[in-house]
This record gives sequence, structure tokens and C-alpha cells, in this order.
Amino acid sequence: MFDKVLVANRGEIAVRVMRACAELGIETVAVYSDADKHGGHVRAADEAYNVGPARAADSYLDQEAIIGAAEKAGADAIHPGYGFLAENADFAERVEDTEGITWVGPASEAMEQLGEKTHARRVMQEADVPIVPGTTEPVTEPEAVTEFGDEHGYPVAIKAEGGGGGRGMKVVESADEAADQLESAKREGEAYFSNDSVYLERYLETPRHVEVQIVADEAGNVVHLGERDCSLQRRHQKVIEEGPSPALSDELREQIGAAARRGVAAASYTNAGTVEFLVEEDPDRDPAEPLGPDTNFYFLEVNTRIQVEHTVTEELTGLDIVKEQLRIAAGEELSISQGEVELDGHAIEFRINAENAAKEFQPANEGSLDTYDTPGGIGVRVDDALRQGDELVTDYDSMIAKLIVWGSDREECLARSKRALAEYDLEGVVTIIPFHRLMMDDTRFVDGTHTTKYLDEELDRDRVAAAQEQWGTEGEPREADDEEVTEREFTVEVNGKRFEVELEERGAPAIPTPAGGSGGAGGASRPPQAKDDGDDGGSAAVEVAEGGEAVEAEMQGTILSVDVAEGDEVAAGDVVCVLEAMKMENDVVAERGGTVASVHVAEGDSVDMGDVLVVLE
Repeated sequence: MFDKVLVANRGEIAVRVMRACAELGIETVAVYSDADKHGGHVRAADEAYNVGPARAADSYLDQEAIIGAAEKAGADAIHPGYGFLAENADFAERVEDTEGITWVGPASEAMEQLGEKTHARRVMQEADVPIVPGTTEPVTEPEAVTEFGDEHGYPVAIKAEGGGGGRGMKVVESADEAADQLESAKREGEAYFSNDSVYLERYLETPRHVEVQIVADEAGNVVHLGERDCSLQRRHQKVIEEGPSPALSDELREQIGAAARRGVAAASYTNAGTVEFLVEEDPDRDPAEPLGPDTNFYFLEVNTRIQVEHTVTEELTGLDIVKEQLRIAAGEELSISQGEVELDGHAIEFRINAENAAKEFQPANEGSLDTYDTPGGIGVRVDDALRQGDELVTDYDSMIAKLIVWGSDREECLARSKRALAEYDLEGVVTIIPFHRLMMDDTRFVDGTHTTKYLDEELDRDRVAAAQEQWGTEGEPREADDEEVTEREFTVEVNGKRFEVELEERGAPAIPTPAGGSGGAGGASRPPQAKDDGDDGGSAAVEVAEGGEAVEAEMQGTILSVDVAEGDEVAAGDVVCVLEAMKMENDVVAERGGTVASVHVAEGDSVDMGDVLVVLE
């Protein structure tokens, strides 16, 4: 077994991995960005290394910095968690090629084969796993989209090769949308996955999202641990996950599990992974009658990593999947056979995100956990990294915690979930807990007849607003501290090991930073904002002529593209730029027409809520 594992991630998943390591007697190493210097995963680790600025591309996605930290720390393994570099085959290969360090995950070759969606579709097709009608080669021209639509019907889904969780996916409703949606999907694929290759699939009208957890070792043993139903989604992002699926008959469940094992074995896959399927729901189905063995189901993708919702399977099986990952990476065989897998009861995971469900799940851009008291009792588990008094870090994703509830059956699990959600006492940050409480009495969810489109297309928004008003908390901006704070950074050595020491000095003058130097005032400084012709910079200095309009950022994020230039004429509803926030691509549009007077951002800029992007006159 390993002596020391570096966890190449942050937040609750990093803490989750560290806890498994601690129980196996393994020391842990954290990496952190400037924004996360006080993060919970830093507190949980045995030692920690700064790997760069807040921007993920310069820290958590910096492969050289991550491996360099592992070498400095003397780590003999790297666990990637989920997100960031977890499904990056190039990074996995780089770790594999680093002497003395083991990659905790599938082999880079298998990751590349299954991570590229067209390759994965070919592998599954050869293994007799049903796939959605679509292309098995990348698509580059709009004509290919319209030809596919003419043959299979609209809507058509355009998906990024390296995508997942709805990122890099666009839906084409008619031939007129083909060119714009193809370009958007390619752009999003490049932005998120450094891969603008896309493929096509028939877009299913009434799908359920069902996924199968698998583990496989180097000896060729492949075991599936049952399925999870992740059909409650908004904009293709999962919100609530549960297992077993309330919609599947035992016969259909067995078919899907067998297909997952078959496909993974054909790919010579090892370690943990998830095979995702789309199952066609019957809109007229009686909730008491589950979907039978003749129901169509199709392979969607393989997630070559641990999943956010792996906790559901752990509650059902009693198996620690992260420990299983570590054992497999260390060369051990699986601790369980297929015949020994038993699912006990029912489990549900709630993503406790800092989002306002009443405002289209808009993520918070600031806040502090003024009160943070988690629920407890039989069958209640909370995975988190934050503690009371912590500031919300909004540079990455909106997740604060995961609440996982187990019951002897679904009825008890729902009742226990209702109680646990009511116990969750959280003040200072807006969350989607009110939405979760609403779902516990929602007929479609309780009946288990919802599809992946339910939240976006059918749920009454007034009910969500009422729940937010009844149970919600709002994040209050913290009052500015009039006392000037100077942060000083020092590099010290103890027994030859480097440490970065940061001191906060209140009331002292700022220390000037030499040009190109690294000393002086340090910490998580914000990237500079684009400036206008004046010297003050930022949105406050932007002047808007009478009758003009300032198009502002509605949330914190990164500018993916600027679609207008000074002097351009725009109409109401035209896209002026594209903003990436919380893993979603958002079109920023002009509310009314006019002429572009000035543009205040460029591709790659970081912006905050309220920053002026474009001025119209």
C-alpha cells in the first residue's frame, strides 16, 4: 500500500479521499490555489503546497505544478478526485511516466479510449451494448448536422468529445440552428476540455439518466455495484441522485448492469468508473408499475473517475469505493465478487449548492457561513470541507456539501431526508436546500416518474419561488473593514523543506511589490479588470451616455468570447459575449438595440457580478 498520496483536487472530494487514506494509514498531501489558502482540504491534509493563482488553469489544472508538488512532498501516488484533471488522459500518462508515483485511476490508454465519446461508442457497439443512434466519427460542418436531422429527425444533440454533465452539449431544434449550435458546442468543448471535436446523437424526448458504478482490477475482475438514478437535473447538471432507481424492474436492472460490465471488460478498464445510460421513460406509466425488460436503454458515456454521487452506492453496499480505488492502484485484487454484492435499502444524495433555485439556480458570488450546523441521526451522512465562519470560494463550483440519506426502503429514505433537510441550519449563504425540501413533497419526484427534462420544462417556477421564500436564506454582503490589511509572504526552510508563511498585518501601509517580483503583499488578489480610457479601471469608472445601456455581468465568471466590436450595430436579444460561470456557458445579450460605444472585456478576462462588459448608445 502507498505511504503518501497527493490529492489533486479541492473541497469536499479532497477531504473525502483524505479520510479514506487516513483509515488506511496513508499520509496525505493537499494542493491549493491562492483562493483556497484557508480551504478545508488544506486543514485536513498532513501537508499542503500552493500551486498557483486562483484561476484553475494556473493552479489545479497546472500539470507540472501538481506533479512537482508530489515530488517535493515525496508522495508515491496521486488521486485526482473528480473534475479538474481527473479525466485528463495526458495527465494520467504523465503521472504514469513519473518515476516513483502511481496514478490512482484507470490506465491513461483506457481513459483516452473511453473519454473520447466517439471511440467509446465504437467500443460499446462492438461489445453489444445498445447505443443511441448517432455518429461514430467527429463532425465539422453544419451540413452533417442537417443531414443527420433529416434522417433521424429533430431535435439533434451535438456533444463535445471530451464533455460530460451537459458541458459541451447543444441541442439543435431545426436546420436553421445547426451552424450556430455547432460553433457553440465546439467553442465550449475547446474551453472546457481543450478539444473542439464534436459528434451527433438523436436527442431522446423522455429520457431517464441511469448510471452503473463499476470497479475492476488488473487481474481482470469486473464488478458492478448497482445503479443510481440521476434523472433530476437542471440544464443537464445533476441535483439529486438516488439508488436503486425507483423506475426500473429487476429484469431491466439486471440487463443494464450486465451491459455495463460487458462494455467495461471489452475496454480492458481498471479501477473505478461509471457507465451512464439513457432509459426511455413511458410518460403514461403507472408509478406502481416499473419499466419492464422491453424498455429501450442506450449507452451514454463512461466517466473514468470517481463520481460526485458515489456516496449513494457506498450507502447501499457498505463498500468504501475510494479505498477500493487505492487498493486496485496498489496492485491488489477487488475485495468483493459480483456474487457478494448486495444492495441494502435506499439512498439519496442532495447536492447542497450555493445557488438560488428561484433565480434559475443562479450561483452565489459571495458569502460567509455565519451559521453552519449539519443534520445528524441514523442514516444521515454529510460530506463537506467548509466549517462555520468560512468564506465562500466562488472561483470554481457552487457546491458547499453533499447530504446523503439512507433508509430501509424509499419511503423511509424520503421521510428521513425531509427531516434531515429541515435540520440543516445554514445562514449567510443562499443555497438550494429550499428546493430540495420542495422535492420531498413533489408528486412527480415522489412517484419516481420524472425525466431529465422535468425541472427545465415542467416544474412550476412559482412553487420554487414559494419554497425559497418559506425556507431560504440570503447571503448578506459582509461590511467592509475600514482598517487596512496588508498580507506579507515569506519563504522559510525547515530541515531543507520549503514553507510559504503568510502574515496579515492590520493598519500597516502596503508593501510595494517590485516589478516582476514575487515579494510584498501577496495572497489571493483578484485578476485585474479591463479598464476604460481613465485610470481608475473597473465598472465604477465606466460612463454611459444618456439613453445608453451598460450590459453587465450577472454573475462571476470568465469571458469565453467577445462577439461585438466598437461601432457594431446590435438588436435586442443579440449576443454580445459569452460568459463561463459554474461550468456553464452563458450567452450575455443586449436587452435593447443600439450601437456598441465601448467594449470593456476581452477573451479570458475574469469578471465579477455587476462588472460592465459592453456599453451601447
